[in-house]
Amino acid sequence: MRLVKEGRPLKAMMMGVWGAALLLGASACGSKPAAKAAPPPREIDVVQLVPGEVRDTGEYLGTLMSRQSITVLPQVAGYVRHIHVKPGQKVEQGAPLLDVDSREASAALDSARAQRTSSEVNLEQSRRTRARIESLYKEGLASAQELEQARAQVDALEASTRAAAAQETQRAVQLQFLTVRAPFSGTVGDVLVRLGDFVGATTPLTSIAQADVLEVSVAVPSERARSLRLDTPLEVLDSQGKLLLTSPVFFVAPLADPRTQLVEVKAAFRNTVGLRPSELVRSRLIYATREALQLPALAVVRQSGQPFALVVTDKEGKTVVERRPVQLGTLGAMSYVVEGGLNVGDRVAVSSLQALRDGAAVKVKQVTASVAPTTVKADKEVRASGGTAGGSR
Repeated sequence: MRLVKEGRPLKAMMMGVWGAALLLGASACGSKPAAKAAPPPREIDVVQLVPGEVRDTGEYLGTLMSRQSITVLPQVAGYVRHIHVKPGQKVEQGAPLLDVDSREASAALDSARAQRTSSEVNLEQSRRTRARIESLYKEGLASAQELEQARAQVDALEASTRAAAAQETQRAVQLQFLTVRAPFSGTVGDVLVRLGDFVGATTPLTSIAQADVLEVSVAVPSERARSLRLDTPLEVLDSQGKLLLTSPVFFVAPLADPRTQLVEVKAAFRNTVGLRPSELVRSRLIYATREALQLPALAVVRQSGQPFALVVTDKEGKTVVERRPVQLGTLGAMSYVVEGGLNVGDRVAVSSLQALRDGAAVKVKQVTASVAPTTVKADKEVRASGGTAGGSR
């Protein structure tokens, strides 16, 4: 009986502990979880749209030509005796290029000189004879017929002397032709003859080209040539597209090639970058220029083929991004021409584009202007030997 009485207080104690636990559990289930804090605005880079120059251009394959370039031919026949120049050598006007054997020409000159001397001696003797006959005729010791014969003899010998002098001059000029000289300053091409070769009036010896001033010739489509003016800029580019030279167009062909329907266009420039005649170069014609907004290509977001830009605006005291559809024009080196959807002064996000959503709060970290590259609209049309390859605009 004593054990039962002692167990009652223990049972009551256990019931009190269980009740306290249930009250704590009920209190815990009734409380709400703490709300999560909003993420801070994302820092982004933006560009501010300002108008920039947009050029309508056409890129073509051009051929460089020397404004002075000739093939050197001898003016007399003979054997090559001496060569004064080497291929690629620069020469001045009048510099000797090569010598042709001059022994035959020298002999002909000596013969012509001797003939002239003989004619002059005969002429002098005839003049003295005429003077004696004129004296005798005055004294009545010579007839009129003898006087006329003496005078005629002098006239004939004077004509013969003039002919001999002309022959001597001709032989002297031909002797000068035996040394072939540069007609103008330039660069010597390949020397096509060797010592001892026999050359004639139609034998090519070498070539001389003047590379200080060059012409670039391009062939453009007829419809594009209609908008060309004589002051249209033409640019010469290197293989990487870097500008080397620029010059205005000075010639637009009045006729199109009947086979290719291309029109030849030329521009001249002073060669300051070491280009060579007959070299093929990239050439670009600037048809027109205008001012337009330019949007960097990395700022364009596409969805189902529609381009969008994330424009940064201030709304309700916060800076947020707004997804705005845009109309894009031609893609240049790094930017699109904006045809619609954006305005001057708009700020467009260029970083973290994939993480931004319409209406998301942002913090502008850096602002730059969108005028770095000049947008170029180029026709990739080139003219090659024997045909034309054209691309889309």
